[in-house]
Amino acid sequence: MMWTDDPEIWPDEHPARISKSQLKRESAALQDLGEELMGLSRDQLERLDLPVELMEAVRLGQSITERGALKRQRKYIGKILRHIDVEPIRAGLAALKNESAEALHRQHVIERWRDRMLAEGDAAVNEFVAIHPEADRQKLRQLSRDARRERAAEAAPKSARQLFRYLREIVA
Repeated sequence: MMWTDDPEIWPDEHPARISKSQLKRESAALQDLGEELMGLSRDQLERLDLPVELMEAVRLGQSITERGALKRQRKYIGKILRHIDVEPIRAGLAALKNESAEALHRQHVIERWRDRMLAEGDAAVNEFVAIHPEADRQKLRQLSRDARRERAAEAAPKSARQLFRYLREIVA
């Protein structure tokens, strides 16, 4: 018989080996994921449904301010993540980011409508009511007029805030 290094013939002789550099990259990626988890609010963390040990480690990491201790906690969270399936966590984070992006986009749309109503007046109000017929045209006109008066008088933007809140109610 002839000697061969073919892994199909001798599968136990050639186990798949991961390089030390690859292990370090994977460890750093898990630590980064842990750091991302530490940046979330308590509400967001609870929506991810994390294992108890990981949740406790993340909450502790959120309360740490000293640099060295934070680095150790980050590594500890990475160690915990190595022993669990992180794909559901990554999927949950992606969903949270998507929700945040949608909320930010919605807020920008509302701000643009408010600014248009302050700049253009009734024309912008009429256009908004055409798109959102459930809106109270009279209330929008009054709030936009009051906000323009406040802006001209350089007073606190109380009516502009009220207009923003009302627009947010309608758009939501």
